Amino acid sequence: MCLAIPAQVVNFINKTMILADFGRGVKREVSIALLPDEVKEGDWILIHTGYAVSKIEPQEAKEILMLWEEIWASEEESLTSSR
Repeated sequence: MCLAIPAQVVNFINKTMILADFGRGVKREVSIALLPDEVKEGDWILIHTGYAVSKIEPQEAKEILMLWEEIWASEEESLTSSR
């Protein structure tokens, strides 16, 4: 099983690298070598091990991010209650 995280394209660094916004203040450089002609600024993409593996619709990205927020909130609650 593979895990891919949604991120939004902020800007291009060069032809195959972008700056991607993962939310929560996290921005990383990501390779778009697998999708060189499909991605533009503002697009939502799925990232797996530092590579954009597919382009997704904004609504799908928002739904995935909402699920991640639930997971993070649950983890934070678990850590807080175990102290």
